[in-house]
Amino acid sequence: MRTYGDLSFGAAQAGRGQKMWAVDNLEAHVAMAFKRLFPRVPATGTTLYLSDTDEVRTDLHWFMQRYPLKHDLGAVLEEGVARLAGRLAERDRILLPDWQPGAATGFRDGYQPYLFQAQAAAIAINHGSLLLGDDVGLGKTISAAAVMTGGAPLPAAVVVQPHLTIQWAARLEEFTTLRVHVIKGTKPYDLPPADVYIFRYSNIAGWTDVIKGGFFKSVIYDEVQELRHGRGTAKGAACGVASDAAALRMGLTATPIYNYGDEIHRVMDFVKPDLLGRADEFLREWCNNQKIVKDPDGLGSYLRDTGYFLRRTEDDPSVDASMPPPNVIDFEVEWDAGAAAAEEKLTRQLAMTVLRGSFVEAGRAARELDLKMRQLTGVAKARSVAAYVRLLLRDAPRVLLAGWHRDVYAIWEEELAAFKPVLYTGSESGAGKNRSVEAFTTGDSRVMMISLRSGAGLDGLQYHCTDVVFGELDWSPQVHHQVIGRLRRPGQAAQVTAHYLHTNDGSDPVLIETLGIKSDQARGINDPGVAAKIKYSDDSRMKRLAQHVLGIGAADEVAA
Repeated sequence: MRTYGDLSFGAAQAGRGQKMWAVDNLEAHVAMAFKRLFPRVPATGTTLYLSDTDEVRTDLHWFMQRYPLKHDLGAVLEEGVARLAGRLAERDRILLPDWQPGAATGFRDGYQPYLFQAQAAAIAINHGSLLLGDDVGLGKTISAAAVMTGGAPLPAAVVVQPHLTIQWAARLEEFTTLRVHVIKGTKPYDLPPADVYIFRYSNIAGWTDVIKGGFFKSVIYDEVQELRHGRGTAKGAACGVASDAAALRMGLTATPIYNYGDEIHRVMDFVKPDLLGRADEFLREWCNNQKIVKDPDGLGSYLRDTGYFLRRTEDDPSVDASMPPPNVIDFEVEWDAGAAAAEEKLTRQLAMTVLRGSFVEAGRAARELDLKMRQLTGVAKARSVAAYVRLLLRDAPRVLLAGWHRDVYAIWEEELAAFKPVLYTGSESGAGKNRSVEAFTTGDSRVMMISLRSGAGLDGLQYHCTDVVFGELDWSPQVHHQVIGRLRRPGQAAQVTAHYLHTNDGSDPVLIETLGIKSDQARGINDPGVAAKIKYSDDSRMKRLAQHVLGIGAADEVAA
């Protein structure tokens, strides 16, 4: 039989030493066909390397039906083909409407996971890896508990944000018979017998040597977007060791994409290493530059098709409970020119540097301009926001008020003192956050000021509040979605109202425009095929902010 090149397996490339497929000596027209069909390989070069996954093995097997390559690896390829087919067939069976999981062992009497939670657990166990992207409020903690009681090898390590250790331990002990131990500190000690060990992202790095020994057979990352910066950070390096050593890996998040689509590669690296190839393979195949995924819908569909990404919303047929969509109020509040005037000269100087300074100068000025303009905007509208909240509290029993800057919180505390406001931000300890939640839910506080990026995983507010007010805005729409999800989740008996308060000055106009850019990157990967509400451009958000400050357009800036 004629062959068109050579195929080998086992060459180790840069990275973690994983085996690679190597294709060499391709005839010219076959090399062109190979590069078209495998866009993750470089357009130049003679020896072409591919990361080893069952998906790659299946694609190579398929390619060689047309262009046979010289090799003696038929059994290795066919193993991958068989595993992939079996895994996906089982996934499809589990997701059938009539699939029945049976009673969940390890759950206490009176507690059972919902059908959609049991489905997620069964798929994670079947695949050995799963990124569970279920929407906010659909009980991803219980899905993880079903994994750990349903066949995942134990003991398991669960990694959570620092303020959620108590909540996770309490939930697991309430629902299951699993023995739980919360890891204390960064210095290893003799661990007591347990089925589940709960780490903080902030202390796991100290336990790297213990993790390296393979003690933890499964690893579950809550709010896995915490690892979106990859293995280069201390917590990322430790979690990378945990992923490499574990037999089962699971990530939980409703927002795997916070900013741009390239984050999904780093997130998936902890859940299913090599699924998207090495970083250079991913960038060639899916991105048009270092950040932007060129086809978010295509990538989202691919991740689902592999079976390693599962996402449901409250409207999915498999989700028992259905909640009405949030009621959105978009309200323009007054701008306090006096509060902004003192900083006007500095912001204009920063804006000019962003547009016309050197690379280093522009970068430094952009960061300062972002911080200064958002703080200035928050302060300039803070009293108007407080007035809006006071009006809202005439009818609403409680209000969740989202912001970012300490100066803004101080104004809100003063203006809303009669309602005994409490704080839930990055500055409070875990115990302090718990006290704030208790005061807001069962005490005499009617306002909880929550930092835009500090509420992930927070549960219990939905029984006491239906109104969330965004007194400051974030660059990422997923942050707003997370905050709304603190109220819009199972247990909420009424429709949630999200109040977006903005001004026509400061950074708000550019923030509102830019939110559309990031929404589409997340939308395509999370929900492929759903029409984008806002088209996006690739213009620099900071250049647009600088142009807004100076009152000029892009054409004016070029002309200048």
